[in-house]
Amino acid sequence: MKRRNQVLAIIIALILAGLYYYITLPAINIHNANCWKIIIAIPVIIFLIYVIPRISFSGDKKRPIESNQIHKTLAFKILVTAIVVLGVIYGAGSLLSSPIINASKYQKLLTVETGEFSEDIAQISYDQIPLLDRSSAEILGERKMGSLVDLASQFEVADLYTQSNYNDTPVRITPLKYASLIKWFTNRKDGIPAYIIIDMATQETNLVRLEEGMMYTPYDHFGRYLYRHLRFKYPTYMFDNFSFELDEEGTPYWICSTKKFNIGLFGGQTIGNVVICNAITGECQEYAIDEVPSWVDQVYSASLLVNLYDYYGTLKHGYINSLLSQRDCLATTNGYNYLAIDDDVWVYTGVTSITSDQSNVGFVLMNQRTMETKYYEIEGAIEDSAMSSAEGKVQNLGYTATFPLLLNIDSEPTYFMALKDASGLVKKYAMVNVQNYQIVATGDSVSECEATYVTLMADNGIETESDEEESASETFTVTGTIRKIAESVIDGNSHYYLLLDDSDIIYDVDVSDNLTIILYNTGDSITLEYTQGTDCCTVTGIVE
Repeated sequence: MKRRNQVLAIIIALILAGLYYYITLPAINIHNANCWKIIIAIPVIIFLIYVIPRISFSGDKKRPIESNQIHKTLAFKILVTAIVVLGVIYGAGSLLSSPIINASKYQKLLTVETGEFSEDIAQISYDQIPLLDRSSAEILGERKMGSLVDLASQFEVADLYTQSNYNDTPVRITPLKYASLIKWFTNRKDGIPAYIIIDMATQETNLVRLEEGMMYTPYDHFGRYLYRHLRFKYPTYMFDNFSFELDEEGTPYWICSTKKFNIGLFGGQTIGNVVICNAITGECQEYAIDEVPSWVDQVYSASLLVNLYDYYGTLKHGYINSLLSQRDCLATTNGYNYLAIDDDVWVYTGVTSITSDQSNVGFVLMNQRTMETKYYEIEGAIEDSAMSSAEGKVQNLGYTATFPLLLNIDSEPTYFMALKDASGLVKKYAMVNVQNYQIVATGDSVSECEATYVTLMADNGIETESDEEESASETFTVTGTIRKIAESVIDGNSHYYLLLDDSDIIYDVDVSDNLTIILYNTGDSITLEYTQGTDCCTVTGIVE
């Protein structure tokens, strides 16, 4: 009877452990805290099942009192010893993995290089600037889904919206998902039929229908549930981040990064390798970090990179210093955004002193595929201040600013952000100078915003790259009789356009720089100093 009870206790514990494993899918890995909890739970459950039936109380006359004898049995001793030993290992592993006693190791997890802003961040064209943020992309995705009558009743838009650089275009990509469990039962044979791709520069939103539906997603169930599919293939892997991306042909894949712990049992997480899973067929292929295909953008999640930089910035002089004196401690600001550079996606965030949140001491760019990190020492306003300045410029309209992007405008670090109305639609754009956030320009288009911004910088004495090129360009002189004169207003500034003698060359005179032009009329003789241009010549001075 006693042996049968022991076997029964073990069987029940194993069944409960199996159900727990199938539902929660923990990795069988010594670095997995949940795995340790299961290991500890098994002898605890067996202990309870084995001990409780044998304990009687003095008032119970139907069975003998065994509570004083149980602790003398071999099974009792083995169970108690196992529970205590496992608990001690788990507790010691947690302590020895913490930054409290491993500050220098945590601080060295990320290698940071110093970059040169104007060299590393080229001035990009407008079709490469992601003008929308995630919330705006979600609105566009929902609107697109609502227009598709044949799909809207069975599917919904998933909330992934992976930031990617697809065919040199900044996009957000998200699959559809089943609207409910019942809809999964009725549609599971054909899989999920489409995904949505949103051009973050043009706001163009497309639903791409697949010839074969996606069978392996986080929105499926049982063996097709993505995490369970991966767990049974890779029982020891601890997955960190799943991103939904497309290869060059538009085939959907799940990019599944695996955790690597570098400090003790549970500390110092980075990424070990990457499993790429075909969303249609479920076929998986494993890659080392340096072998990941170039079309993959997100190996390291933005949150992981930000955490690693915070370790780097705050633990330079130890853990105690990060809490008390905080000497030389730097931390990232309260947000981040993405930049597409050289077909990779980089995470941008500002860096501020941990003792002051009023200004940035610089900013960092972190590559989501390689973990390459560059720091740029440029003091200026924090992003919140820039957003407030932009919102103040249009306070009468009640627009709100998105978290800024960092752009190179004529070699000047510039915050760029969209201004949205109450419904979340982008209405205007704003540029704010990083080092002087009082210089704020807005416009209905990016080009209009930039033109206003460059003018404001010139008015505030900031010499831009275009100014340097203009001053370095060759100046010519021409004398002639004004044959035709016309006036125009560009960005609020008056310009006169002149034709001299029988020539078809157009001379552009900015009235704000050459006020005496208003004294001239058709038939007057005039001498102009000018530089060559593509469509017309820009007058730099009028010789009196």
